[in-house]
Amino acid sequence: MTRTLMSHIDPAAVALGVEASSSEEVIRLLAGRLEALGCVKPSYADAVVRREATMPTGLPLGREENVAIPHTDPEHVLKPGIALGVLSRPVDFANMEDPDEAVPVGIVFLLAINDKDKQIDMLQEIMDTIQSEEALTGLKNASTLEDVGSILN
Repeated sequence: MTRTLMSHIDPAAVALGVEASSSEEVIRLLAGRLEALGCVKPSYADAVVRREATMPTGLPLGREENVAIPHTDPEHVLKPGIALGVLSRPVDFANMEDPDEAVPVGIVFLLAINDKDKQIDMLQEIMDTIQSEEALTGLKNASTLEDVGSILN
């Protein structure tokens, strides 16, 4: 792994202390950041919300606050990027393994990927990060972009 996860994340796509009441609200907030950066088309947010309804991305990690990795089809993406949202309190995402079950999520990685090969690399870097208890705790406690950068580099 020659690149770090932070190399895929524009600092303007990081939102700390996000106040949201639903998974859709979080997705739309983060999608707006990716759109402002020119990573995604205006259709992206709706496409992610639609996909989330049928193919949920809440990932149960056995924690009080878990992770979600929403994304959608490449046709809505202009250039690759990741938005990161750290929520002030968890919101429910449907469980990717059991869509009828809610997963309380505190960290969201919103992926904008238009190349399947890059998708695998980005997902692997995210999986490596979220398997680290230290990294997840660090992200939850991050108060600055520098904190996030030191965890993801």
